[in-house]
Amino acid sequence: MKLIILDRDGVINEDSKNYIKSPEEWMPIHGSLESIGRLCRNDFRVVIVTNQSGIGRKLFSIESLNLIHKKMNLYLMRYGAVIDAIFFCPCVPEKKCSCRKPKPGLFNQVSERYGISLSNTYCVGDKITDIDAAITAGGIPVLVKTGKGGDAVSKGIIPKNVSIYKDLAAFVTHITTKK
Repeated sequence: MKLIILDRDGVINEDSKNYIKSPEEWMPIHGSLESIGRLCRNDFRVVIVTNQSGIGRKLFSIESLNLIHKKMNLYLMRYGAVIDAIFFCPCVPEKKCSCRKPKPGLFNQVSERYGISLSNTYCVGDKITDIDAAITAGGIPVLVKTGKGGDAVSKGIIPKNVSIYKDLAAFVTHITTKK
């Protein structure tokens, strides 16, 4: 099975320091939806792993999150794209739970659900927490410069051997055209 794990905010859609709290605030990053469609056409199963502490902060509800994901999935359908599963952590950082990135709990849940090691699974994110969680879970970390990725690169805080791409589209082009 070819599985790929994507962060949501900053990879698929524009991020906001004020959180994405409603479907109206959810705006795809140019090229991301088409890229997910290309992954699906190349037999990848696509899973999202995302921190959503706005729920724990009472800024929006799980129902609102579901509506955001419904909008995302409707947009993705236009490109023949399907998200296989969405794993999210609603906790605030202070809770110190095991599922909030940079801890690998959500990645471990993906591994358990699909019955696979993540050693051959690309884990794409825009934050150092995404990269740290992917490394700890044994996945292949990939950083995109959209969202907060550009800041992480300019600060020089990305571990060695982490591939860096302009955006999800550039990464997907790389993995779907390499021989």
